[in-house]
Amino acid sequence: MAGATNLKGNQTEPGQLFYIMGASGAGKDTLLRGCQDRFDDGQGPVVARRYITRQPDGGTESHISLSEAEFEERVTKDAFAMHWSANGYRYGIGREIDLWLAQGSQVLVNGSRAYLDQTRSRYGDTLVPVLISVDLTLLQKRLELRGRESAEEIEARIRRTRELEQHLPPDCLVVANNGSVEEAVTTLLAAMARTRGTSE
Repeated sequence: MAGATNLKGNQTEPGQLFYIMGASGAGKDTLLRGCQDRFDDGQGPVVARRYITRQPDGGTESHISLSEAEFEERVTKDAFAMHWSANGYRYGIGREIDLWLAQGSQVLVNGSRAYLDQTRSRYGDTLVPVLISVDLTLLQKRLELRGRESAEEIEARIRRTRELEQHLPPDCLVVANNGSVEEAVTTLLAAMARTRGTSE
């Protein structure tokens, strides 16, 4: 992806799309918010909000809730840069990310492993896959404390997580989130900085 040109006619660095994956309960939303909170000058990465056919539940993700009809209307109007279905809900990312990428921004998206190949086919080398990894015992405890799912549903999530980590693309960045949020945010931002440095 070629670099963008700003209003002064200067060439900017090419944008990058960091496609964040990981099990429910791995802490993706917390880390994304932590990345935003590290910067108060507008110079940090941009985190895309998701549109979801689910009511807010007081969790860590501040998503935009849509009805099925509202979501389908946006699909019809081609308002999403990407959208997919998972766990009985529909998820979408608005086209504003394309503008941010064109401006040279580093963009963080909470994505889905099942949709990774389609996203890569659209964004090519602009896309950087990232897995937020967590110890499976710790993940199970987090899911149990959250109280959203039955024991059988939690077991299914653990199985899917194990399968996901066995079939990662070779260029996937892996960020462990077994300690403090601050440590994981620092690790993620450092990995992003290294990627920026090697993409020039």
